[in-house]
Amino acid sequence: MNSLFFTAEPVEMGEFQNKYSPTHSENMDKYSYLSNAHPDYIESLYKAYQENPDSVDIGWRKFFEGFEFGQTQPAPDSSDEVRRKEINVLNLINAYRTRGHLFTKTNPVRERRKYTPTLDLESFGLSEDDLDTVFEAGNDVGLGPAKLRDIVELLQQTYCRSIGAEYMFIRVPERNQWLRERMESTRNTPNFTLEEKRHILDKLNQAVVFENFLHTKYIGQKRFALSGNETIIPALDAIIEKGAGQGVDEFVIGMAHRGRLNILANILRKSYQDIFAEFDVGIVLVKFPPFRSVVEFCPRNQGESNAGAFAQDTPIF
Repeated sequence: MNSLFFTAEPVEMGEFQNKYSPTHSENMDKYSYLSNAHPDYIESLYKAYQENPDSVDIGWRKFFEGFEFGQTQPAPDSSDEVRRKEINVLNLINAYRTRGHLFTKTNPVRERRKYTPTLDLESFGLSEDDLDTVFEAGNDVGLGPAKLRDIVELLQQTYCRSIGAEYMFIRVPERNQWLRERMESTRNTPNFTLEEKRHILDKLNQAVVFENFLHTKYIGQKRFALSGNETIIPALDAIIEKGAGQGVDEFVIGMAHRGRLNILANILRKSYQDIFAEFDVGIVLVKFPPFRSVVEFCPRNQGESNAGAFAQDTPIF
């Protein structure tokens, strides 16, 4: 079955000569019956065909069948536009994963500086008119076919709230995927129980109180402050807790200077008495080699810390 499409567009004289050169005319000879027929005549034939297809010649009948078939097909440009926007949405998703940490709300005092290009829809060939359009790209973030509005909401909550995640530089695909799936499936908003939240708060309080005491008692001495990075205490606590549950018996920590004393006190359980005694006798703690600490683990009971009866610095040379 053949179908015929008509176009009507203005042409310059040069274009007209090119279109209707002898070669083009030869290609159009098979449609000469159309160019020779009067439009009103074709219109009358089409009306007759609509009333009774058998009332017109078989040639015209096939022509009108092709014409109506062509009318029912979607415009080619429409499908191309859909594919283009699907790709744009995938680019938007990848941009959030790669650069979302630059647009987080991690400073409660003031807005962070602006970075370009932004993550606005317009930067990816999209607009607010597309927010209620369903895109197959939603499968890439675990939503299935989803509205652009829902996709952006997930990406905003996962990558641009109070937690910044920079991980796309990792070259091992399995590790990269592991992190992505766990962050996007929870939107970086873990559902902690009340007891877990209290334990996290307790570890944060330990870190802050210890830092404040050192700052007040030992002014001017090297104390390797943890200020601004207190969350490392509950983070390491969670790692040790998880490791203990997986059968880990020993942790080896290559420790930087910053936060060393806080970690010795609140993670590895070095007593405050020993730490403060080193200050009191005038020991200047400048250089620390990496240390080894063997911690005995036991299940954490309510109100108790996770593990670690004793921690002793053992330099590793």
